[in-house]
Amino acid sequence: MKLTESIKKDFNTMTWVLIPVAIAINVVIGQIVAILKLPVYLDSIGTVLVAAVAGPWAGALTGTLSNIIWGLAIDPNAFPWFPVALFIGFVAGWCAIGGLFKTWWKVVIAGFLIALTAAIVSTPIAVYLYGGITASGSSFITAYLLETGKGVVQAVFSTNFLVEPVDKIATALLAYAIIKGLSKRYLARFPRAENVS
Repeated sequence: MKLTESIKKDFNTMTWVLIPVAIAINVVIGQIVAILKLPVYLDSIGTVLVAAVAGPWAGALTGTLSNIIWGLAIDPNAFPWFPVALFIGFVAGWCAIGGLFKTWWKVVIAGFLIALTAAIVSTPIAVYLYGGITASGSSFITAYLLETGKGVVQAVFSTNFLVEPVDKIATALLAYAIIKGLSKRYLARFPRAENVS
């Protein structure tokens, strides 16, 4: 399948209807978690949901728009993380194409792969824009590791490897639970319904 055909396949009317709903899910839950300073993020549930039923390009767009809108409208700290959100959507979509959203235990594997991607992409942003200490609750772990003598890159990467798997596996499982709650007839209207059935 050519690149343009792959991109076009992700976007039908149902995708365009779901994207704003998914962005709202991401922003509302992400903002609640940020206010409570929890050591997880849970700001990608909508992104993973779109990626699973519509594909990697739709997931990447959803993640990117979520962080840009969230950053411009509510919390400027959310804006610099849009590359992470883009890759979360992209990888989640390819995991779904690969059949990792068909059973709960495969969703756990998808969550881990998404977490690995998020850890790799987010580490340079956390180090170079924030000096390793961000507005999230996970920065308490980073601060502790810095106090133990770890370098900033090592401390941030270690924190990401502790937090991201828990967060992204939970995120993927929550998206999967939403998908399982939808009727087969409704799901069939999405461009990549075969990824989750």
